[in-house]
Amino acid sequence: MQRVEPLALTALGERSAVPAVSSTWVAVGRAALSGCVLLYLGLVLVGPMVALVFETSAVGFRTALAAATSPAALDALRMSLVLVVIALVVNSVVGTLGAIALVRHRFVGRGLVSALCDLPLAVSPVMIGLAFLLLVGRDGALSPLLYWFGLKVVFSFPGLVIGTLFVTLPYAVREVAYVLEEIGTSEEEAATTLGASPWQTFWRVTLPNTRVALGYGLLMTTARTLGEFGAVLVLGGSISGQTQTATTFIHDAIEERQLADAYGMAIVLALMSVGLLLSLEWAKNRRHAATSRTTT
Repeated sequence: MQRVEPLALTALGERSAVPAVSSTWVAVGRAALSGCVLLYLGLVLVGPMVALVFETSAVGFRTALAAATSPAALDALRMSLVLVVIALVVNSVVGTLGAIALVRHRFVGRGLVSALCDLPLAVSPVMIGLAFLLLVGRDGALSPLLYWFGLKVVFSFPGLVIGTLFVTLPYAVREVAYVLEEIGTSEEEAATTLGASPWQTFWRVTLPNTRVALGYGLLMTTARTLGEFGAVLVLGGSISGQTQTATTFIHDAIEERQLADAYGMAIVLALMSVGLLLSLEWAKNRRHAATSRTTT
């Protein structure tokens, strides 16, 4: 009769028969992977910033700063900041209410509405500008109605607002919706059971639980607004002193070979981006802590 080895011994023998991977090769693989990631990030992110600083130093930081504080540059930067304020106000309301509608309610077409919220992430901003141009432009589908009311959208401030609001729509909605899905409805149901009205539940339960996520989404909205170029160029036309933003100011300065103006504004936007990046990391940590606290 053939002797059968115990199960534990058989498993041990099978494990010992598998050749162990050398720790040296594991370390080499990790180092190679880390090196590839760092090289890619260096070429894509750090490289352009280093080139910008180098070229600005060749022109002269003082010259670039003087160009960035010229009346035309300040008007362009002011326009971008005004668009940031409008985007923050609108998206704080639309993002919160839209997320609550998508997560807490069920209605016909909910999936379609959720997909439409992600549309600005999938469509090129230039295409967005062209689509609005065909809709509200001089020969657009809504041009007779706009002419009757005396409204001008294209190559004016309303065109900048429309383009900005479209491209920044998803950020606050998605961040707030993610947190609402994570925390569930237990606290809101408890508040309702204790006699709180829907308005009281919103102000005292829902909104406090989502304020960190809303802040994170608004920070991303700010970054997206400051960096938007395609939609505002098509809809606004980059008219100096009227519809020119910081990004289109850089484009026009390069086209006119005014490199000091372009480099100066680019440095200003880069510094603002670094500040936003640090704020995003801080908000990300707070959002993670808040989500962990509410789910435990």
